[in-house]
Amino acid sequence: MRKKGAVKPDASPDDASRHLYELLQQMLRIRQFEDKCAELYSTSKIRGFLHLYNGEEAVAVGVMQALQPGDAIVATYREHGQALAWGIPMSTVMAEMYGKLGGCCRGRGGSMHLFDKEKRFYGGNAIVGGGLPLAVGLALADKKLGRSRVTCCFFGDGAAAEGEFHEAMNLAALWQVPVLFVCENNQYAMGTALKYSHSNIKLAEKANNYGMANLVVDGMDVLAVEDAARKAVQQIRNESQPFFLECITYRFRAHSMFDPEFYRDKAEVEQWKQRCPIAALSQQMREKGYLSDAEWEDLNQEIDAEIADAITYAETCDWEALEDLTRFVYSPQEASP
Repeated sequence: MRKKGAVKPDASPDDASRHLYELLQQMLRIRQFEDKCAELYSTSKIRGFLHLYNGEEAVAVGVMQALQPGDAIVATYREHGQALAWGIPMSTVMAEMYGKLGGCCRGRGGSMHLFDKEKRFYGGNAIVGGGLPLAVGLALADKKLGRSRVTCCFFGDGAAAEGEFHEAMNLAALWQVPVLFVCENNQYAMGTALKYSHSNIKLAEKANNYGMANLVVDGMDVLAVEDAARKAVQQIRNESQPFFLECITYRFRAHSMFDPEFYRDKAEVEQWKQRCPIAALSQQMREKGYLSDAEWEDLNQEIDAEIADAITYAETCDWEALEDLTRFVYSPQEASP
């Protein structure tokens, strides 16, 4: 079943306008932040691996609308969008990308390992599918401790071909834990098209094998994602059972900055770009009279200023002191008797 998004019919024009503006702002923040990161990567300000979220912004932003403070997020290595949408400050994320002490992991995680204990943002996991069993464990702990929380686990279509995907799905269903599995199906596991890695490309149907409620949604429509996520999370909270949400989406950039991208046709990429979630929402807002040219320009300038401040913060942050480089790596040795 595919869901199409719509503004709630009982919302006042002011409420609807404000909510759409906030969704647009969050998606645009992610897009422009990552575009700047690609630029900084090209000048070696950011190093290591860099996996960008361009095109998939509606998934992170839409799903986050359904969650509450205290819920947990488990993400993949393509997690900048989730981190920003969950409220981790852009300056902190940028400093982490730079490898600086002011980053959310003291610069030790970098792009692929964003983490914030206070906000219950548990990665950034570099191993494909690595976050799935972690999410089940977090949800099981909440259930045993009687805490009314939801753990939201983002993963890609490639992870759905891993053994730990099936192990996690089985245990989540067996133990009836409050976890929302969000499959960001961008149709390419690194460079392998979905049809070459899955015997059944309808990934949500895999949840049926575990008796798990599931839904397929247009991941390029932020309102559709929000609507589906709210329904899923409400069901999880009411029944303390897992839910599988498949978001059909597409990444506009290559798998990573190292990827020559020989595996997909340029015409296909351009065709998907015509369905850009940011362009679609801004057009919808203009048609409703919710967004003017001046407001669009102001929004872009506001985000540009935020990005500039984040870069200034990252570049002025200290590096980890040399004598502290082994902290959190090796256990301290006890003094000899």
